[in-house]
Amino acid sequence: MKRRTLLRGSMLGLGLGLGLAGLGGMALGAAPAAKAPAGAAPSLLEQVRRRLADAPVLKGCFEQRKTVKGFRQPLVSRGDFIVARDRGVLWHTREPFASELVITRDRLLSRQAGGAVDTQVDAAREPGIRAVNEMLFALMAADFDVLAQRFQIEGALQGAAAWRLVLTPKDAALAQWVARIELEGDRFVRQVRLAEAGGDSSAIALSGQATATSLSREDGARFD
Repeated sequence: MKRRTLLRGSMLGLGLGLGLAGLGGMALGAAPAAKAPAGAAPSLLEQVRRRLADAPVLKGCFEQRKTVKGFRQPLVSRGDFIVARDRGVLWHTREPFASELVITRDRLLSRQAGGAVDTQVDAAREPGIRAVNEMLFALMAADFDVLAQRFQIEGALQGAAAWRLVLTPKDAALAQWVARIELEGDRFVRQVRLAEAGGDSSAIALSGQATATSLSREDGARFD
């Protein structure tokens, strides 16, 4: 039971197993974000966007501490990740159990340590998977245009480089799954804190980020 909970918790700390059912009827629109009038002061999100590194590929490490009802101590997992703008997110858990989660806009795939596929869900067969994956992708890539469609976003700049944002769900369907998401960072997202509606919570520290202009052949194959 503990292994199952840890593996589920490694999925970006966002309760994907529960979230798929709760978000099955949602759809993320593709409407472009409204642009500020010429001469207007830049919005908070625009100022944060200017502080973030802009690159096709981002790689780094994570440590996640997930607090789950019924467990006295937080469940801790560690590993590394890749965010590729034209492919998706690859979330590789190394500890305490090896697994790999691949998130694209059309598919969610979970692999065991040996490479065998444990779970695969396609958007064509599971209503809502595209919406969930778009949201997870947007969260890791700090794509505020997508996030603003589903969340009320508030926050503040901190000093010359840092920032902090608080995301609160706009609609009741999403609020049944997540109560609040907090993001902190500078050139990169450094901290993600998720408060789930059911009382569980996750704190994810991202570190060692580095950018690249393209995926290596080996990393690209991991998205297939």
